[in-house]
Parts: sequence; C-alpha cells; structure tokens
Amino acid sequence: MKSFGELADDQGKRESDLLSALMGDTGLKNLADFEVGLDEHKSEMLFKITTEIEDTESALSQVEQLAHRLKKHLEQLKGLQQILSK
Repeated sequence: MKSFGELADDQGKRESDLLSALMGDTGLKNLADFEVGLDEHKSEMLFKITTEIEDTESALSQVEQLAHRLKKHLEQLKGLQQILSK
C-alpha cells in the first residue's frame, strides 16, 4: 500500500502531465495559427511584389515609347533645321 506522500506525488505528476499535454496542444494550435498567418502574409507580399513588377514594367514600356517618339521628333527638328539653314 502506498503512503499518503506517494499518492500525493503520483497525483501531482498526473496533474503536471495533463497540464503539459494541454499546454502542448495549445502551443501546437498557436504554432499552426502562426504558420497560417505567415502563409497569408507571404501571399500578400508576393501579390504586392507581382503587382509592383507589372506596374514597373508598364511604366518602363511607356518611358521607352516616349523616348522613341522624342528621338523621332528630334530628328524631324534637325531635318527642318538643315532645310532652313540652306
């Protein structure tokens, strides 16, 4: 037969084990929630970066088109200058 001290120690160990198990489950849930949040944040950042890339490519294309038109206009002006200089 176990003494009162041994029974109390056993009960304390069982309570400690139960508390550890419950805390472990909560920790796993918190970790899972954190991972989901991290994945959502990653997806948002990826979407923002993709959008920024598309906007930058579009702006670059517009700049290149403008540069082409300005070069063409410059050549026309130089041609007019040559004609009028004669």
